[in-house]
Amino acid sequence: MGLLARLYYRYRRFSKAIALFLMIAGPGIIVMVADNDAGGITTYIVTGSKFGFGLIWFVILLGPVAYVVQEMTVRLGAVTKRGHAEAIFDSFGPFWGWFSLMDLFLVDWLTLITEFIGMTAAMSIFHIPPWATVLCVSILMLIMVLQGRYWTWEKIVLVFCFLNLIYIPAAFLVHPKVSDVLHGLVPGFPGGFGNEIFFFLMANIGTTIAPWMVFFQQSSVVDKRMQEKDIPWGRVDTAVGAVFTVVVAIFCIILAGQLLRGQTIDSAAQAAQTLQANGDTARHYVGTFLAIGLFDAGLLGAICISLATSWAVGEVFGWAHSLNNKIREAPWFYAVYALALVTAATVVLVSSAKVLITITLFVQVIAVTLLPAALVFLLLLLNDEKAMGKFKNTLFQNIVGFTIVMAICILSTLYAVSALFPSVFK
Repeated sequence: MGLLARLYYRYRRFSKAIALFLMIAGPGIIVMVADNDAGGITTYIVTGSKFGFGLIWFVILLGPVAYVVQEMTVRLGAVTKRGHAEAIFDSFGPFWGWFSLMDLFLVDWLTLITEFIGMTAAMSIFHIPPWATVLCVSILMLIMVLQGRYWTWEKIVLVFCFLNLIYIPAAFLVHPKVSDVLHGLVPGFPGGFGNEIFFFLMANIGTTIAPWMVFFQQSSVVDKRMQEKDIPWGRVDTAVGAVFTVVVAIFCIILAGQLLRGQTIDSAAQAAQTLQANGDTARHYVGTFLAIGLFDAGLLGAICISLATSWAVGEVFGWAHSLNNKIREAPWFYAVYALALVTAATVVLVSSAKVLITITLFVQVIAVTLLPAALVFLLLLLNDEKAMGKFKNTLFQNIVGFTIVMAICILSTLYAVSALFPSVFK
């Protein structure tokens, strides 16, 4: 009886821990999985097609970096009960507050356009016209936020996060050699370190750590009303999300490295079409999975990026800005959300392919310009002992955090230079 009682007690503790985690889980998983948006999936697919499995090791390294950055937003949101935009205004004044908000608004809106580009391209593979994709997606996203409950919105988004894992079975269908995959874990630069591989290293950083993620997760923690006692579970939530985002990235690279190595691939949509047109049944299914995954990735990115903007604007102007508010309680919050969707969708429908490509490239340059500033603000806020108390950064956390910031500042600057002056690193 004593043994059975102990086993039952452990089972009860374990089941309660799982139940508690499921209650807290959401912001970390959503922000990390949504980071594998349409642009991210394209980056991983093109990386695999150019370098095979050779950069898997680099993608794995980015997982812990993303966790370190996003874990700070959990503590900051749970302790201060303020979103990131509001925290910057309160701590650094209007100048830096408006600087951060305007940069965020611009890069989020441009990135939202790229998400619609990815979704329309994916659905075009199934012969669905862009206007139908844009209309249906916009209606779905509006319904999700207008239902008036954060918890309901979060559970719906988590379903789309689960669909993002479709790349895993797709990669198994192509039967990659385990030895080749393991070789990709060894650090190295396929073909030597030149301008092209440097571009892709920076692109992978940009798809794993983005400014909107900082704003989104902190506001999400606040809207979910997480408390200081929830921080440990928030960390687990973020760690699980970091694992998911790295796993999906790895399987995308494996899929492309196995089937598309050496081919000229410019986007995930092109990769899906190439595989479907191959004639082989397995490749056709893989191409279909890739198209579905690309649409889901774009949808997840659009959901989170548009909401990050609305939260930030609401925080700064003092408007009601919670998904728990009805339209009549937070009209401006929902107006900003709807305006971002309508304008971004309109740009995609009326613009030429050349304009959309230019926007996609411009987003990358703007994003790397904003990222170092966002990370510096984040670290300074985490060192405010008056606001953070016992949850302020430790010495070790500061060393790790500032090392990441310095590395990203240097690399992102070089990346911006390489994007504007491609001949520099030849």
